[in-house]
Amino acid sequence: MLKTNFLQSPAWQKTNELIGHTVVVEKLNQKSPTYMIVKNAKRGRYLEVPGGPVLNWDKPEELPNSIKEMLQIAKKHRCAFVRVRPQLLDTVENRALLKSLGGKIAPMHLAAEHTVILDLNKSEDELLANMRRQTRYEVRRANKLGITVESDNTEEIFKQFHKVQSETATRQHFVPPNLKTLLAEREAFGDNAKIYIAKTAECEPIAYGLILTYGDEAEYYEAASTDLNRKLPGAYALQWQIIRDLKKAGVKYYNLWGIAPPNQPRHRYAGVTTFKTGFGGETVAYVPAHDFVVSHLKYAPDYLIETLRKKRRHL
Repeated sequence: MLKTNFLQSPAWQKTNELIGHTVVVEKLNQKSPTYMIVKNAKRGRYLEVPGGPVLNWDKPEELPNSIKEMLQIAKKHRCAFVRVRPQLLDTVENRALLKSLGGKIAPMHLAAEHTVILDLNKSEDELLANMRRQTRYEVRRANKLGITVESDNTEEIFKQFHKVQSETATRQHFVPPNLKTLLAEREAFGDNAKIYIAKTAECEPIAYGLILTYGDEAEYYEAASTDLNRKLPGAYALQWQIIRDLKKAGVKYYNLWGIAPPNQPRHRYAGVTTFKTGFGGETVAYVPAHDFVVSHLKYAPDYLIETLRKKRRHL
């Protein structure tokens, strides 16, 4: 499963360009391109490389020159640092490798460092059997209650999703993407961006999910819900229909996109972690985001601000 996903794709490049970011694309290892996003934050400019850089990580002798080239690109765009989060498992060896190249663990996470990935090559019966018993019960209860699930990718449905997600964010205290970003994802991914909606038998919306597909993997990238989701298993019906649809489309893996790190019950994602892990699958931890500093003077304030923000947000 250690491969690139949509974060290192032309579609993600287009998404970021549509919302105003500069995206630099370079073959740092002369084989596969790496997509690097210039971010202009209030605290300074930096180069973000989610899901990358795409390098020959199993050939350590090639890495220093690639990192050097990446830093030169950052300097050219007047960035204070480069933040990376490659598709490497979180092991002692991989952390040591990044440290040896000059990286330091970033104060904030980047792009679902901890997640659950379902193997859709399994049969529906196997997938059901691998679920937590309570999850399987809720999936079946949803069917008995007449909850239905549909999907679409019209501009109207994306606007509806944005409205409901904004209401969800107010209840659950998180910052949702703006409508411009959602519509950029729709335009960039085309048919590979879909909004799923779970509804009651009376066609009242319960839960929503934005699914992005790239290659043989799909991501449960954004979610939203109405008050009905507190008492009805709409989110369970939603996930089961997504799983079935992805299987039929030939998608091999389903990434549920973001859970809390182990042994952190106060983490903001702790609640959703119980829900996501209930569907079975493999719990995956990638190396944490690492920063490669270009300007220590400019980086120091950023590091302090993000460290404080992480504690305040329980991340």
